[in-house]
Amino acid sequence: LYPMSLLFLCFFLLLSVVVAAAGTENFAGEWADKNFHGGSSVFQLSLEQKGAEVSVFFSANRQDGGGAAPEADGKGKVSGGKVQFTWSDSFNNSGTGTIQKAGGDVIVSIKTTQVADSRCLMFYGDNIRLKPVGRNDR
Repeated sequence: LYPMSLLFLCFFLLLSVVVAAAGTENFAGEWADKNFHGGSSVFQLSLEQKGAEVSVFFSANRQDGGGAAPEADGKGKVSGGKVQFTWSDSFNNSGTGTIQKAGGDVIVSIKTTQVADSRCLMFYGDNIRLKPVGRNDR
């Protein structure tokens, strides 16, 4: 009876690992809005993923080259169908954010919790919709 219980336990653990791995949604890829703010700015996002761990990279700039052009990176995790992450940018601003899928697009919300340079704030906010890079030339 003992070997059978051990076998059942191993099977259950293996099945749990397979189900958990299959349940992690893949967010890896590159997205952009080349007409951000009505065409005056560009916002780009790149995500790398290993399991539930996600590396987040984003940048934004005005089309005319004026103002701040922040580049940011952060780390996050997939949880409940979303990526929840923390970030810091090249102007020493930092905060939290979420990324969720919307069909083939992603919706990014970026909250600033520490402001060092307010010129970057125009690029951060809620419900920023980005399309996959390489499709429908944004």
